[in-house]
Amino acid sequence: MKKITISMIALTFALLQSCGESKKLEEVVDVPLPEKESVSTELGNPNDVKVDEGGTFDMIALPYAYDALEPFMDARTMEIHFSKHHLGYANKLNEAIKDTPMANMSIEQILESVDASNGAVRNNAGGYYNHNLFWQLLKVNNGQNPEGALLDAINRDFGSIDEFKMQFSDAAMKQFGSGWAWLMSDASGKLTIVSTPNQDNPLMKKLGGKGGSPILCVDVWEHAYYLKYQNKRKDYLENFFQVVNWSKVAELYTNATKK
Repeated sequence: MKKITISMIALTFALLQSCGESKKLEEVVDVPLPEKESVSTELGNPNDVKVDEGGTFDMIALPYAYDALEPFMDARTMEIHFSKHHLGYANKLNEAIKDTPMANMSIEQILESVDASNGAVRNNAGGYYNHNLFWQLLKVNNGQNPEGALLDAINRDFGSIDEFKMQFSDAAMKQFGSGWAWLMSDASGKLTIVSTPNQDNPLMKKLGGKGGSPILCVDVWEHAYYLKYQNKRKDYLENFFQVVNWSKVAELYTNATKK
């Protein structure tokens, strides 16, 4: 019995000694801290964004730098939106129409003829056209509102510019998931607001488009605003009116009434 007791004491002492040595080893081991990953804040040049070689449709020239719409639309979102998402639509559209009769059509003709069965063309032609228009309609306006014939038409068809903004934002807010809101003009100058899902647009007559000319649109895909606004689409839409290029909208309105 004494031998067993002595053995147990010896074993316990050995374990404690081993534990102490382990702690000493832990104390002297130098573990390097992970280095912080460097994050580049340098913006690219929109003029460097090119479609893949041999494509029918090119990227439009973005008429401003990525940071030109700050603080309402942040530069990083603009860069990703233009150089990744829009470029992706352009390249996939070119791939989808390669060696088909559509390679010889204008983008408007493609949109008017596309149907639901051709998802590749429907989605990417819509994405290409919608963004081409969207970029042209953006410019920090310093609180400017429309003037002249466009303002007269807005007052006539919506009651006031404030009422128009409310109805336009409401259409964009109620678009479930991804999509667009549009201000349309027919040849008589009558204005209407519509919304479309995904990358559809009102020129797609086979998909329910009513005709007319788009003169203003807003992108409510999350990639258009999520880096800055997260899930606050309402805030994004309120600030959208700070970057509407009303001169361009008025130009498109005039052109629409000449058709």
